[in-house]
Amino acid sequence: MKQGRGIASKLQIFEFQPFSDKQKKVLTWWCNGSPVKDKDGIIADGAIRSGKTVSMSLSFVMWAMYRFKGQNFGMCGKTVGSFRRNVLFWLKLMLKSRGYKVKDRRSDNLIEISKNGITNYFYIFGGKDEGSQDLVQGITLAGVFFDEVALMPESFVNQATGRCSVAGSKYWFNCNPDGPYHWFKINWIDKATGFLGKKRTEEIRQKAKKKERPDGLKELLYVHFTMDDNLSLSEEIKARYRNNYSGVFYKRYILGLWAMAEGIIYDMFDADRHVKKVLDFARLLIDGGRYVSIDYGTQNAMVFLLWNKGIDKKWYCTREYYYSGRDKGKQKADSQYADDLEKWLEGTPIKAIIVDPSAASFITELNNRGYKTMKADNDVEDGIRLVSTLLNTEKIAFSQSCINTIKEFASYIWDPKAGDRGEDKPIKQHDHAMDAVRYFCYTILNKKTIKVRSKSAYGFQ
Repeated sequence: MKQGRGIASKLQIFEFQPFSDKQKKVLTWWCNGSPVKDKDGIIADGAIRSGKTVSMSLSFVMWAMYRFKGQNFGMCGKTVGSFRRNVLFWLKLMLKSRGYKVKDRRSDNLIEISKNGITNYFYIFGGKDEGSQDLVQGITLAGVFFDEVALMPESFVNQATGRCSVAGSKYWFNCNPDGPYHWFKINWIDKATGFLGKKRTEEIRQKAKKKERPDGLKELLYVHFTMDDNLSLSEEIKARYRNNYSGVFYKRYILGLWAMAEGIIYDMFDADRHVKKVLDFARLLIDGGRYVSIDYGTQNAMVFLLWNKGIDKKWYCTREYYYSGRDKGKQKADSQYADDLEKWLEGTPIKAIIVDPSAASFITELNNRGYKTMKADNDVEDGIRLVSTLLNTEKIAFSQSCINTIKEFASYIWDPKAGDRGEDKPIKQHDHAMDAVRYFCYTILNKKTIKVRSKSAYGFQ
């Protein structure tokens, strides 16, 4: 079998390249003659850009069309938009290239797929929060595919799998790793691979004696991917991805490990690489393209950071304002902070101010003074990951005058108690400048809004 390069012509043709052994396993595990065809489902996890998504999504639809007729299926992403962007765009091209007819009813988030007189219906769901479980209530499914399942709440996944009541229905899970105590790792992968712990193992043994099936225990095929399992990736491209990550993100997204987030968050920060002398900026900065990012505080520190694009297409944090009402023993009002901002800018023209989204009153104060404001995108985990990548690739740097920002890079750490709960969270200390950095990077430099990032084979996960 062959996989696609991801190059589509005007005729919607998808050109296929060879699949790796693991991709072939994903594509054929349900077929007649397969020794694992009776499994309840499949889990594919591992590194980014390893070929998981292309083989899992295509196999899911081929299985559904081969085994069923006139049935409903679920296809889930963190959001409907992310699923359409990361999965469905390419899946539709692959299916059309293999002779399937695909009708996309966008208003209903429904895909009708037909071939050889057989039609099935694939509903798209977003599982971004606890309330998402309400979206799948009441529907009967013959199978469900989860992309980025580790980013979804457990309640949504439980609700969606619980809707699979048609005889022969199966589950399909696709994800990059998270922490070792993440609910999906413990409740699905560990059960599928036998890492259940003494208590759970004894429970299963006792129920087996009584010929009872342990609650929630499913027979699942588990396939672990690395970038070497995507044959369309060149060594140059794989090296580029390896250079984008370090620390826990390298372990998860390159090695494909369910690794604990611990220690310093930005362990890749290096003063020799990321801190510049003030005198260097005169020859580096473009006149224009400036932004201010703000983390709002009353008793906690208020932070302003001034960002300027360089002629080398990097972004430089050239100036900071840092005032802690608690440390100074005196709080300031919004109007006083706005006065400080005007003096601090010294008439410097800026495109916009990116502000902590919780600071409604301060945003109003700035708007009343004629500033253009933007509410910061406050996705902590994804924001930290982006800042880490920008530091690794040296796309951002800081003036040596940003003393408090530089200091926080050395003290911004993961919360070990949150890690024990399967969550990635920073300790809420020494984080005010770090929040302001993240607000700018994830709001202005994040490319998630690009509809299709790259029409190349290594765009697949």
